[in-house]
Amino acid sequence: MKASSPGELSAPVAKKIPHEMTIHGDTRVDNYYWMRDDARQDPDVIAHLNQENAYADQVLAHTEPMQAKLFDEIKGRIVKDDASVPVKKGSYFYSSEVEGDNEYRTYVRAKDFAGTDKTVILDVNALAKGHEFYSIGQLSVSPNENLLAYGEDTLSRRVYTIQVKDLTTGEYLDDKIEGASSSIVWQNDNQAFYYIKKDPQTLLGYQVYRHRLGTPQSADDLIYEETDTSYYTGLSKSKDGEQIFIWHSSTETSGVSLVDANDPNATAQVFYPRETGIEYDVAKRGEWYYIYTNYQAVNFRLMKVHQSERDDRSQWQDVIAPNDKVQLVDFTLFDNHLVYEQRENGLPRTTVRNLTTGEEYQLTFNDSAYASYLTGNAEMDNIAVRVYYTSLTTPGTYYEFDLASGEREMLKQNQVLGDFNPDNYQSERVMITARDGAKVPVSLVYRKDRFKKDGTNPIYQYGYGSYGATMEPTFSTTRLSLLDRGFVFAIAHIRGSEMLGRPWYDDGKKLNKKNTFNDFIDVTKALTAQGYGDTDKVFAVGGSAGGLLMGAIINQAPELYLGVAAHVPFVDIVTTMLDESIPLTTNEYDEWGNPNDKTYYEYMLSYSPYDNVSAQDYPNLLVTTGLHDSQVQYFEPMKWVAKLRELKTDNHTLVFKTDMEAGHGGASGRFKRIKEDALEYAFFLDLLDKQGN
Repeated sequence: MKASSPGELSAPVAKKIPHEMTIHGDTRVDNYYWMRDDARQDPDVIAHLNQENAYADQVLAHTEPMQAKLFDEIKGRIVKDDASVPVKKGSYFYSSEVEGDNEYRTYVRAKDFAGTDKTVILDVNALAKGHEFYSIGQLSVSPNENLLAYGEDTLSRRVYTIQVKDLTTGEYLDDKIEGASSSIVWQNDNQAFYYIKKDPQTLLGYQVYRHRLGTPQSADDLIYEETDTSYYTGLSKSKDGEQIFIWHSSTETSGVSLVDANDPNATAQVFYPRETGIEYDVAKRGEWYYIYTNYQAVNFRLMKVHQSERDDRSQWQDVIAPNDKVQLVDFTLFDNHLVYEQRENGLPRTTVRNLTTGEEYQLTFNDSAYASYLTGNAEMDNIAVRVYYTSLTTPGTYYEFDLASGEREMLKQNQVLGDFNPDNYQSERVMITARDGAKVPVSLVYRKDRFKKDGTNPIYQYGYGSYGATMEPTFSTTRLSLLDRGFVFAIAHIRGSEMLGRPWYDDGKKLNKKNTFNDFIDVTKALTAQGYGDTDKVFAVGGSAGGLLMGAIINQAPELYLGVAAHVPFVDIVTTMLDESIPLTTNEYDEWGNPNDKTYYEYMLSYSPYDNVSAQDYPNLLVTTGLHDSQVQYFEPMKWVAKLRELKTDNHTLVFKTDMEAGHGGASGRFKRIKEDALEYAFFLDLLDKQGN
C-alpha cells in the first residue's frame, strides 16, 4: 500500500510522563495520562491540542479546494427552505422550519395541518446568536398549551438549562433550572413540571424533581433518586396524558415507575420490581397497560395487564407471543388499533392489528431492503398511523396509513436538489461468512454506471456494532458525493448490533466483543474477494464505540485499509472503565464488562486499542474529537494519537482535529456539520489521488 507523506512538516511530539496503574497484579504504564484535564484548562493540554490542529491544517492545506468543492456540492443538494411534517398534539399541529442559510430550526404551531395560521413558538437561530455551540433539548408544551419549557446546552456536554416561555405573551418566566437533562414533562394543572437533575461529575441523570412555577430550584420536590449508577433515568408521559413514566434502564435490565400527572403531590410508584436481566417498558390504553419485555422471550414479546393487577405477573397476557426467529422492535397504541414493528433476517415489517376484531394486515413498501420507523403518532384517537420510510436509494419519506383500510398517503419525501435520480443507484444486501461460520449481513449501495464488480472500485465501509444499535440502510444526500465518484458504500451489520435479533447483540458484547472486530475485518476481505472493491482502496469509518472498532481493526489488520476515519473514538477502554468518576462509566459494565473482575480485565486489555498500539505500519488516519465531549472524553483520542505517533513505523498521514467548542455530536448547525463530512471525504479522495487514481 502506497504511503502518503506530509513532506517536511513535523508532527507534534507529546511529552511522556510515566503513570503506573496496577490491578490484578498487572501494572500498565501510561505515558500520556497527563493529558486528562477534567477542567479543560491545563495550558499544556490546550497547547498540544492547538499544535495538533495547526499540524492538521498544514498537512491538509492542499485539500482545502476539494473540501470547499465537496462542501458546496453537498450543501447544493439541501433544500434551504424546508419544513417538517406537522404532528398533532392537543389542539395544535407542531412542526419546525429552516430557511435560507440559517443553521438552526424555527419551531412553529398552527390550528390546522396546512399551517395557515402558524405562529412561531421558538426561533433557535435567535437564541444561538453569540454562541459557538448551541443545542435545544426536548420542547415540552403545558397541557393548557400556554407555556413552553425547553432545555438549552451551550457547551455540548448535554447538560441543559431549562427555561419557560409564556406562549401567550412571548415573555420568559423567572424560572430557570440548571444542570438538567433534556427531558421535561408537565403536571396536568400547568403549575409544575418534572425534570431530571444530572450529577456534575459523571453527567449521569439520576434525580427526578418536580418544579413548581414561581419557586426557586432549591425548593423543588425530589420525586425519585436512582442510587444504582449503572442505570440511566428518563421521563415521558402516557399518550392519554394521565401518567408520567420514569424510565430506569441499564444495558441488560430496565423498569418503570409511575407518577399520577393529575396529583400535584404525587409520589413515584414502581410498576413492577426490577429483575436482573429482565427488560420491560410500558404503554397505557384505558385501564390496561401494554408491556414490551424480554421476560422468557429472547427477542421480546408484547403483553398486557389490567391496571389493578400489574404487580402480579401471572396475570400478564400475551398480545404478541415470543418468537426466537423474529424480533419485536417497537409498537404504538391507538384507541382501537395496535401497530407493531418486527425484524426477521435483518428485514423490517410493520403490522396493523384491529384490537376489537383481531384482524391484521402488513404495511407494504417498494424496496426489498429498507428502514421504517413509527413516528409522530402522538394521540390515541388518530385515524392513521404515521411511518417514516427510507432506503439506501430512497430519500426519507413520510407516509400515513389509514388504520381501518390500510390506504397509504405520502405526506412528504425529502427533496434532493440537483440532478439526483434514484434510478442511477443500486442497493444490495449480501451475507458474508465470518471466520466462525456466522453469516454477517452487509448493506451495499453504488452508482450503477460507476460500478464494475471487477475489483477496481474504492470501498467506504462503515461499522458500529455496540449497544445493540442497528445501523439501518438509510438514505444520505451527503453520501452521493462518494457514490458519484465510484465508491461502493457498505454498512457492515456486525455482531453487537441487533440486525439479526437480540442474540446477534449478545454475541458481540462482553466476553464476545472480539466477534465485532472479526466480523468487520472478514467483511472487508470478502467484499474485495467478491469484486466489490480494490484491495488497495478500502476505507473504514466509525465513531464513538465505532471508533473503538476502528482502533481494534487497525491493530489487528492494518494492511487491509488505505485510510481510516475514527470520530470521537472510545479507544482507552480499560482505563476508562476502571474510573467511575468518568461520565457514564458505570452504565457500561453490562456492555463491556467490569475490569475490576480479572476475567473481564484481561479480555478487555487484549483488544483495547490504546493498550495494543504497537511498532507496526498503520493506515492513513484521520481522528476527530470535541474538547467538551460528554460521552468519550477528548483525552482518549488525544492519548491514542500520541502513542500512535510514538510507535508507528510508517510515514502514512496521521492527523488529529479537535473542535475546541463542540462535544460528542460534533458541530451544531446544519451547514457546519457538512464541513466535517467534506473534510473526511477530501482526506480519502486525496489518498486515492496520491495512488494515481
